[in-house]
Amino acid sequence: MSSIPPEATASPIPLRPAKAAAESATTSRPHPKPGIPTPKLRLECKDLSHPGALIFFGTTNPATILSDAVTVVLQTLYIPFEGNAAIPPTRSITLVLRSMPGVAYTTGIDLDDDHKEIHFSLDYIANIKNTSASPQRQRQEIEGVIVHEMVHCWQWTALGTAPGGLIEGIADFVRLRDALDPPHWKKESGGDWDAGYQHTAYFLEWIDAKFGEGNVMRVNEALRDKKYDEKSFWRQLFGKSVQDLWSEYSKTFEVDDLEEGVLVERDTVEDGKSSVKNKSVIEGGTSERAPSGYV
Repeated sequence: MSSIPPEATASPIPLRPAKAAAESATTSRPHPKPGIPTPKLRLECKDLSHPGALIFFGTTNPATILSDAVTVVLQTLYIPFEGNAAIPPTRSITLVLRSMPGVAYTTGIDLDDDHKEIHFSLDYIANIKNTSASPQRQRQEIEGVIVHEMVHCWQWTALGTAPGGLIEGIADFVRLRDALDPPHWKKESGGDWDAGYQHTAYFLEWIDAKFGEGNVMRVNEALRDKKYDEKSFWRQLFGKSVQDLWSEYSKTFEVDDLEEGVLVERDTVEDGKSSVKNKSVIEGGTSERAPSGYV
């Protein structure tokens, strides 16, 4: 007759020393520092045999052109990072190369606006070569357009109420800051401040120089979570109306010869007089604006 084995007893859980338990309770892992967001990046080409596609893939690095543009935009508009909550929650960006009129445009996907598409005209890219541009100039123009459109994937728009000229001006300001401005861009003193593109970009560059680097970043931040009101917007940021700022900016220029279209930038000196700082010729008295379809 076999004997019944004794019931198994659970081994007692060893207790941690009181000192070790206290240290564990008070020690926490350091929070990771906010960094540059890393959205999913995609490239789609509708026609690999198109002359524009041959130029794009022959002059750029497809593996890095989008990620480099993301870095440029976020470093210009958001660094130093105080937290990624201040950055739009863009989750993916697809560059679509296709034949179409115009230059480029950016849109959100209907089902989820956090997923963006940049549509870039292969016909426009092909035309860069037709202007006898060098491969370096072709690459600079392609990168410049992509940087401009990439801004639209990340900038704030005052809940959709900001002037279109300001939105486009900020995009070209980032392009200008990255030294991707094309040869035809010229500083202008006439017209409205919010004419957009390089016209407004140079105005924003002047604001950044006058009030200190990072003030265009402040403009973008002020467009984040409330509707745009022109009377209060600029005064809250700079203590002046935008018309006063534009007038002050315009005074840094003189038009010596309207018929010739010569634009002279003034550099004010201590005695109140002005000296010529920079001269550029505007062909026909007007400057070339952004090509149709560049949005």
